[in-house]
Amino acid sequence: MRANYLFTSESVAEGHPDKVCDRISDEIVDLVYREAAKTGVNPWGVRIACETLATTNRVVIAGEVRLPPSLMKKDKDGKDVINPSKFKAAARRAIKDIGYEQDGFHWKKAKIDVLLHSQSADIAQGVDSAADQQGDEGAGDQGIMFGYACRETPDLMPAPIYYSHKILQLLAVARKKGDGEVAKLGPDAKSQVTVRYVDGKPSEATSIVLSTQHLDESWNSKKVRAVVEPYIREALGELKIADDCKWYINPTGKFVIGGPDGDAGLTGRKIIVDTYGGAAPHGGGAFSGKDTTKVDRSAAYAARYLAKNVVAAGLADRCTIQISYAIGVAQPLSIYVDLHGTGKFSEDQVEAAIRKNMDLSPSGIRRHLDLNKPIYAKTSAYGHFGRKAGRDGSFSWERTDLVKALKESVKA
Repeated sequence: MRANYLFTSESVAEGHPDKVCDRISDEIVDLVYREAAKTGVNPWGVRIACETLATTNRVVIAGEVRLPPSLMKKDKDGKDVINPSKFKAAARRAIKDIGYEQDGFHWKKAKIDVLLHSQSADIAQGVDSAADQQGDEGAGDQGIMFGYACRETPDLMPAPIYYSHKILQLLAVARKKGDGEVAKLGPDAKSQVTVRYVDGKPSEATSIVLSTQHLDESWNSKKVRAVVEPYIREALGELKIADDCKWYINPTGKFVIGGPDGDAGLTGRKIIVDTYGGAAPHGGGAFSGKDTTKVDRSAAYAARYLAKNVVAAGLADRCTIQISYAIGVAQPLSIYVDLHGTGKFSEDQVEAAIRKNMDLSPSGIRRHLDLNKPIYAKTSAYGHFGRKAGRDGSFSWERTDLVKALKESVKA
């Protein structure tokens, strides 16, 4: 482990084109779970894999789904087909909430196409039939998922991504409140923070990058910095800003045309922003738009939950966990723990404690973290990790309720 170094992470705002798509896809996931609950459909049977494309005043929603009857309609031949109206309404509400009312991308004027179709029978067989054979549902796909936690911030997240998210969150809240000149910022923005580590700990910010859309065409970089700098300083909080810190605020000058009008967006293109900012490995699968039979999402949440509880329990100061799956197979093929030389117990002991205290089949994860709920739209921006667990069941993977059990297991 290096002791002294610089490390950088970036974040993107909810109005970034890719994040607009993540938000719409997760609104669709929530819609399907919500309608299932309303109509008495078993939420364990919900299946949705939804991708979104956004460009100038155009949104395309595609993917596969197993829908409750309330989201279906009869075609001219009397067959059940997907009713697009509620999906379009969910997308428009999301775009409006983000703040897009521009000529090139407007929540009311954008054309929305819904191209969802029924789930592949082959994929359904891989998940559903495994339940008959093993007493539990199989994984929705093969893959590797990673979880990570460290002691760098109160939420046990790496400092660079933690502060990059925080800058954009504060600016979004201020923009939506509409107080003063900050209300003239647009929804699209990107941040980046470089942190100097001394003796392995975050010491100071050495560079700060922010590019933010602004609606007043007369503004230049200097004006934008004057508006946003107080929020940046507030977001960094106790992290010192180096005396020679380099500030790059709207370094290209004007940033008036933004969002999907300026650049096309797609679901799932910001997977490093969604996780640990590059400070930990990533298995490669995106989260947004997927129900939790898809282990890309649920097992990544479980891996974060376990890593956070390992660190919170004092078993290590840093923890990386990898879990792997095969499609249609319920139990993981492997569990790997790396404590980065900070462990108070061996990796073998921690792995054994994890296996003892959590069922890592897709069903086991969904039960333990109570994931069959409409809680996913709020995950679509500012990271899926390092957030506060909500009373509605959101971010349940951020709880530290496994601490006692893990401590007892490693000492047994």
